[in-house]
Amino acid sequence: MIGVIGLGLIGGSMAKALNQNTEHTVYGYDIDKTVMRKAVLVNAIEEELTDDMLSDCDLTIIALYPADTVNYLKGHASSFKKSSIVMDCCGIKDILCKEAYDIAEKNGFTFIGGHPMAGMEHSGFDHAKRALFDKASMILVPAKGTAIEDVEKVKNIFESIGFSNTVITTPEEHDRMIAFTSQLAHVVSSAYIKSPTARDHLGFSAGSYKDLTRVAKLNEDMWTELFLDNRDNLTNEIDWIIEHLTQYRDAIAGSDASKLHSLLKEGRILKEDIDKEVF
Repeated sequence: MIGVIGLGLIGGSMAKALNQNTEHTVYGYDIDKTVMRKAVLVNAIEEELTDDMLSDCDLTIIALYPADTVNYLKGHASSFKKSSIVMDCCGIKDILCKEAYDIAEKNGFTFIGGHPMAGMEHSGFDHAKRALFDKASMILVPAKGTAIEDVEKVKNIFESIGFSNTVITTPEEHDRMIAFTSQLAHVVSSAYIKSPTARDHLGFSAGSYKDLTRVAKLNEDMWTELFLDNRDNLTNEIDWIIEHLTQYRDAIAGSDASKLHSLLKEGRILKEDIDKEVF
């Protein structure tokens, strides 16, 4: 039996994928009773997950914001099934895992940090899709000493709903990398769309504009929390991009064709080299 706490985009998609694509029985909970009724109606969950049912869950997936995840763990620590696995889906790990690992150890369950590398610019259960995780990467962040069998168990479950790649890392490394691959992209997109020229783009824009502005339609409540919880790593990445943008700006303002050509060539070669490593 699997429990899913929080039926937004990620939790709702998890519930749909698990309940409809696997043999697991899925129960779910959301603070919004209308969402829970919808989830039952569309076969995302069997029924509401009540607190007294947590002791029956072999795996509990918490799909809430970081602070809410920690508060839920604290408030339900004694209710989780002994020796069961509890996971989160948050976009930061260090600040969360430090508390979660300790809570789990004191209460006899295993906590494994989780971060599904999938999403969209919309939020909420109405946008949840059972195919959201197809060919996506799942990041697992187990505590030191976690049984390899437990890691393998959740890896197999996530692969059964479409994840094609599993990365196992530490909380610190997760947050360092996510600051670059995800958080910086959202900051840049949000800043980019604030140009006064943006309102005049119709008819002048194509793929580049769409790619760069897509994630500007973010959930400001969630991303404010994520950015501040990872502020050291993120400000470091922002400093890097400011430094490089300044180089481009100075070369263009100074009509320095040689410098600009060199900067553009460096970027192209670096991208090609990185793509070779990936593909």
